[in-house]
Amino acid sequence: MSPPAQPGVPGGRGSKGPPARKLLCMCSLSLCLTYLCYSLMGGTGPAALRSPAALPGSAVPGAPRSPTALPVTAAPRFPASPPGSPGAPAPSAAPPRASNGSREGAEGTWLRTQLAPGEVITAQSGAFERDPQESSTTDEELSRAGSPGSRGGGGSSTTPDYGEKRLPQALIIGVKKGGTRALLEAIRAHPDVRAVGTEPHFFDRNYEKGLEWYRNVMPKTLEGQITMEKTPSYFVTNEAPRRIHNMAKDTKLIVVVRNPVTRAISDYTQTLSKKPEIPTFEVLAFKNRTLGLIDASWSAIRIGIYALHLENWLQYFPLSQILFVSGERLITDPAGEMAKVQDFLGLKRIVTEKHFYFNKTKGFPCLKKPEDSSAPRCLGKSKGRTHPKIDPDVIHRLRKFYKPFNVMFYQMTGQDFQWEQEESDK
Repeated sequence: MSPPAQPGVPGGRGSKGPPARKLLCMCSLSLCLTYLCYSLMGGTGPAALRSPAALPGSAVPGAPRSPTALPVTAAPRFPASPPGSPGAPAPSAAPPRASNGSREGAEGTWLRTQLAPGEVITAQSGAFERDPQESSTTDEELSRAGSPGSRGGGGSSTTPDYGEKRLPQALIIGVKKGGTRALLEAIRAHPDVRAVGTEPHFFDRNYEKGLEWYRNVMPKTLEGQITMEKTPSYFVTNEAPRRIHNMAKDTKLIVVVRNPVTRAISDYTQTLSKKPEIPTFEVLAFKNRTLGLIDASWSAIRIGIYALHLENWLQYFPLSQILFVSGERLITDPAGEMAKVQDFLGLKRIVTEKHFYFNKTKGFPCLKKPEDSSAPRCLGKSKGRTHPKIDPDVIHRLRKFYKPFNVMFYQMTGQDFQWEQEESDK
């Protein structure tokens, strides 16, 4: 016989709490009701309670995001065919990157790195492609260009806003301060060309965002129209040729080149206008002026070693797919250079001498509409700046430095740009 239960002892006759068996039954019923509620709300049993990270297409709140303007260190691999085509796998996501704001300061613009023999500038070096003066493009502008209903920078104002967004078939890849903006504005006057006005910097800064992001930045085009963009830093970015080739190996490339000495001074002038505290051109151009050692690690000098950069592109593209436009002739004979560009792109020669008016004040041509009596449209005030006076001895030394590289560039391209002849005439 069991002893009588004592008051206050669980399970005893005098206990005020529920029996253990009753408590277990209540807990089981509660769990069943909870499970049933999740099922009725559209879940599929235990899977309905999974973390959002386990669900396809879901984002985890608070997860770190890759910064939008960082050089790419571990690029994702994209298929040779654009996403959406048969058998094309989706691009893999790039890992989050730590912020690297140290290069945004005044010192960052003139960052010097040693140039090993045969080295080509990489996206990580960043001394010039991260230069905030190189482009006015911002993430906000790119987002606006790629937003639904936008024209993506557009081309001819008469082109209706319908069609399809496509990856570019032609790119203006360089060079900085060579005349790329003038070329872009001129080719946009052609009705069969649509070009984004901002510089996407996809193949050097924004590659981790994927081809669909890049496609969305582009303007809409009709069948038979060409989509274009220009980012001058591509030409000096080591990873750009491979990445563009992976996107489309038949992409047509345009490079606007200019006398490298004049280009370097123009490059310096642009930054000087924003940062008057920087050292003089003469100081930056030399490692040791007494010995006459040019500092090829300074981006303003290094960009002008065209043969070095071109060697990297020729590993992925035949010379027949690259058009070299003379920055000098783009000023003195814009119609002639534009005829070559239109032929290269397979376009009818519509942009002719009727589209240009030479502005004597600025010193370069302005665009006008042949059928319109409105004033010609010139490039902004940031173009055509007056160069500072440079010591003639420095200019002479730079010419000697660039001469063998220029000759090599002439041989590689089969074109004589006559920069040495131009200098002897001065």
